[in-house]
Amino acid sequence: MRSTRSLPPLVSLRAFEAAARRLSFSQAAQELFVTQGAVSHHIQRLESDLGVALFERRTRAVALTEAGQAYYTQVHAAFELLRQGTEQLRAPAAARTTLTVGILASFATRWLAPRLPAFSAAHPGIDLQLRPDIALADVAGGEVDVAIRYGRGAWPGVRARQLMPERLSVVCAPALIAGRKRPRQPQDLLRHALLASHARQPFEWDAWARRFGLDLGRAQTVHLYDYNIVVEAALAGQGMAMGRHRLIAPQLASGALVQALPDAVLEDPRIGWWLVMPRGAPGEAALAFRNWLAETVAHESPEGTY
Repeated sequence: MRSTRSLPPLVSLRAFEAAARRLSFSQAAQELFVTQGAVSHHIQRLESDLGVALFERRTRAVALTEAGQAYYTQVHAAFELLRQGTEQLRAPAAARTTLTVGILASFATRWLAPRLPAFSAAHPGIDLQLRPDIALADVAGGEVDVAIRYGRGAWPGVRARQLMPERLSVVCAPALIAGRKRPRQPQDLLRHALLASHARQPFEWDAWARRFGLDLGRAQTVHLYDYNIVVEAALAGQGMAMGRHRLIAPQLASGALVQALPDAVLEDPRIGWWLVMPRGAPGEAALAFRNWLAETVAHESPEGTY
C-alpha cells in the first residue's frame, strides 16, 4: 500500500481543482479567499511535484494541458466524493422541522409574508407551512400545529394568546367621498354598499355600528369571500370597507384608501390577532414561532402603538 505522503499537499490540490474548473487563477483565488499569487504558487508547486505542466499560460487566460485535463477529471471527482460524504454526515444534525400554521389568507399576504425572511434567517431549521383558509383550522385535533386567528379570543379547546390588537375604521377609495360627497356622520355611509368578508361569526360592522350609533337595518351589505377581496373592492371604489389597520397600513399611508370618518376609530382591546395553540406544552418549533411573533410585534409597535 502506498503511503499518503506521496500525495501532493491538499491545499495545492484545492487550488488546482478550483483553477481548472473555472479556467481562471483569479476566480479560483476569489473562491478560496486567497490571493491570485497564492493560487499560482500552489499550482507551480504541484506541477513541480508531479513533473508535468498542468496549464498553458496565455496572455490573458489559461488552458489545461492534456495531462492537466486528465488529472482534473480525477481530482474533481475526488473532491465531489469528499463533498457528498461531508453533506451526508452533516444531514442528521441539520434535520429540518416543519411547522404547519393555519391562517387567514389576508393576514398571510398582507402582514406575515413580508416578514417571513426574518423568521427564516433567525430559525433556518424550521420550515413554515402556511395553510390559508377562512374556516377555523382544528388546532386541538392536530389539523395544524398552530393557528393565527382574527377575533375576540375565547375559542374552546385551545390556548389563545393575543399577538396584537386591531384598530377598525371605515375606509374607501378617495374618489368615493371627494368634495361634497364626504360623509359627515355614520348614517351617511349608507349611501354606499358596505363590504364585508365571510366569517363564521361576523362582528366587525356590528361592533363599529354599536359604538358609533349607526343603524344597519337599511344597509346594503355585500358579502365577499375573503378580506383580500374586500380590500380590492374598496380600492376599486365599490363601497365602504371595515379597515383593519394592521393589514391596510400601506394603503392608508399611500392614500390609496382613506378613512371615511377619521374620528370614528374603534379600538376594542379584545379585537385583534391571536396565536392559537393546543393545550399542553408547545413543541420547540411552535415556541420559537410564538416568541418570534411576539418580538416582531413588540419591535414594530412599541407600547401598543401602530
